[in-house]
Amino acid sequence: MVSCPGTSFYSRPTDVVARDLVGKKLVRMLKLDDRALRLSGIIVETEAYGHSDDAASHAHIGRTARNTVMFGDIGRAYVYFAYGNHFCVNVSARANRAGAGAVLIRGIEPVEGIDVMKQFRPVGDAFSLTSGPGKLTEALNITSLLNGVDMTDARSELHVEHGAKPRKVIATPRIGITSATEKSWRFIDPASPFVTRKIKIKV
Repeated sequence: MVSCPGTSFYSRPTDVVARDLVGKKLVRMLKLDDRALRLSGIIVETEAYGHSDDAASHAHIGRTARNTVMFGDIGRAYVYFAYGNHFCVNVSARANRAGAGAVLIRGIEPVEGIDVMKQFRPVGDAFSLTSGPGKLTEALNITSLLNGVDMTDARSELHVEHGAKPRKVIATPRIGITSATEKSWRFIDPASPFVTRKIKIKV
């Protein structure tokens, strides 16, 4: 029977949740040409973003129309348009004492519906399909229409399920940011070829 991490999983420090999401399964349910489809992949790369303690976080400036999901119920999808060309998907997560927080899902290893993913994102290199936050949202057809959906509910169009435990998880500094670069809040399965290839990792 399909099961999803519940709210207690996301009611912890955001960096702890980000580490533990590696190895879980990201699932997208949708209809295409009157067919009910299930697309999924094992999460292999995440980044944690906090609140006032994290200058790189959207929540650092306070609540806005864009980042309100980070301050609301935990376990919800925070989907936003980045750099004017792609969507990013996060899940809200934070300890009870924290005001806001979310985990960016940076990379997944495709499992189900790969042919459909290639329709949404036609690339020749299989390893370019979902190895990056903009790539995976394109391959799974994730847009701002999914902002705020409950990712703890297996009936949701976008949710997280329990998956296979990775062989190893390591922490590195986050990438693609200029503030709070000292925080090692990026978590990866170094054995996966679907991790963003921007820094060299010693396995």
